[in-house]
Amino acid sequence: MPIEVKDLEYTYSSGTPFEKKALAGIDLTVNEGDFVGILGHTGSGKSTFILHLNGLIKLQSGSIDVFGIKLVPDKKNKQDLRRLRGTVGMVFQYPEYQLFEDTVEKDVAFGPKNLGLSEEEVAGRVERAIRLVGLDYEDVRSRAPFELSGGQKRRVAIAGIIAMQPRVLVLDEPTAGLDPYGKEQILSLITKLKKECSPTVIVISHDVDEITRFASRIVVFNDGKVAFDVPMNELFRHGEELQAMGLEIPKAVRIADELRRRGIDLGDVVNADDLVRAVVRKFDKTGMDETDIAKLSAAQFDFDGLYGASASDVRSGNGGGSGEATA
Repeated sequence: MPIEVKDLEYTYSSGTPFEKKALAGIDLTVNEGDFVGILGHTGSGKSTFILHLNGLIKLQSGSIDVFGIKLVPDKKNKQDLRRLRGTVGMVFQYPEYQLFEDTVEKDVAFGPKNLGLSEEEVAGRVERAIRLVGLDYEDVRSRAPFELSGGQKRRVAIAGIIAMQPRVLVLDEPTAGLDPYGKEQILSLITKLKKECSPTVIVISHDVDEITRFASRIVVFNDGKVAFDVPMNELFRHGEELQAMGLEIPKAVRIADELRRRGIDLGDVVNADDLVRAVVRKFDKTGMDETDIAKLSAAQFDFDGLYGASASDVRSGNGGGSGEATA
């Protein structure tokens, strides 16, 4: 198994009045090729968990195996952290704040250099990584990172991780602080990187509408434990339990639930694309009369426009152009 976590536990400030149990008995396997979305309220343990995956937090209890690199609490067991951090690439929230070199090229080269690679290999990786994240290599290579736009800085920071050619890419709130266009660009980039660079992707996000558009599997953390680990299309069958944990339900799921209460059952719907496809599929077969249109419009109330599709769009089969969320 690429990543296998067994009985992982972690306590902050152990033995003090501020002691806090962050993880309690975590068992989790991530297979190669997975796109895992991690959800959880603040303090649920999700960030503490991912920091263990490339050795940024030392194990207190349990074990982790990442492509044969074993992490255990035994201090006598020498662990290959350099190889681990070349295998698991970590992109933190607001990664552009970590840029520090005087040129983009030097900043992206920092990680590969620390892997002990030759200058020629480092140069090749840097150029490929900058191009892969959608930046013009010749235009940005000699520029100071701080001259770039916010979105470009984030791409440079991601390029610095990609240049290490990790087999696993872990991202913590990758779209935090971006406008809708910037979010869309970064999410499209993550999908591209999964195909072309790092086949296994783990994303932490508070935005449930965002994460359900891409992840194939969702892991929910609650009070330091894994509350759910299911395929994405099954998670929101547990809507009441998720809301009790302080998590939101995707807007598309709420619309589908409202339609179901009004007599229109669209089956399993998780995101905006599912919703539009389900409506078109259903009414292409049965025909959409005025009563059905009224029910759909009533169900959309505050959500109308969020998905770029109105009742009339769906009826005509347009799906609002792309069928994707615009907000």
